[in-house]
Amino acid sequence: MEEEKEGSEEKDHIPPEDESSSTEECLPEDEEKEKESKHVIKNIPWTTAKNFTVEIGQQQIEELISTWDIHESWLHHSEFLEEEELKDSKRYHYRACWGLPTRRKPIPRATASVYFVIVISKLKPDTAPVEVFYRLESSRLIRRPEQCEFREKWLHDIIENKVLCAERLASR
Repeated sequence: MEEEKEGSEEKDHIPPEDESSSTEECLPEDEEKEKESKHVIKNIPWTTAKNFTVEIGQQQIEELISTWDIHESWLHHSEFLEEEELKDSKRYHYRACWGLPTRRKPIPRATASVYFVIVISKLKPDTAPVEVFYRLESSRLIRRPEQCEFREKWLHDIIENKVLCAERLASR
């Protein structure tokens, strides 16, 4: 238990092993808006546990990101972070780091990260698809791609908060 507390911030996005099926979803008002607009949440067919590799996981995360409705001016890179062995599952951690470079500022003032976890259950058959979760930097809310549509506004909010924080610190 003490080791878990000492983990890096990147590990904060891990759904507890015994609670992986009870992760929070979109907020209720978001669900109502989804129903009203009858908007289909885009997802991809995920590979099976048997066929999974770290590289396939990263490719599939990129494929998922390509379904998100995000303006082309946003640039990102994704990377594999670590593999974690648990009693009932294996977890593969990835990060996609987003920025908005411009001609005047090709190096963004701030970036926003989205952390992904691909879970392979040791209890399910290896023909079952992997489970995928993601969370935003600075948020503890764990989302599933098939249950909640990604919003570009979330990236804007993270970057805006970082810039405001940096400006406040600089003015002291």
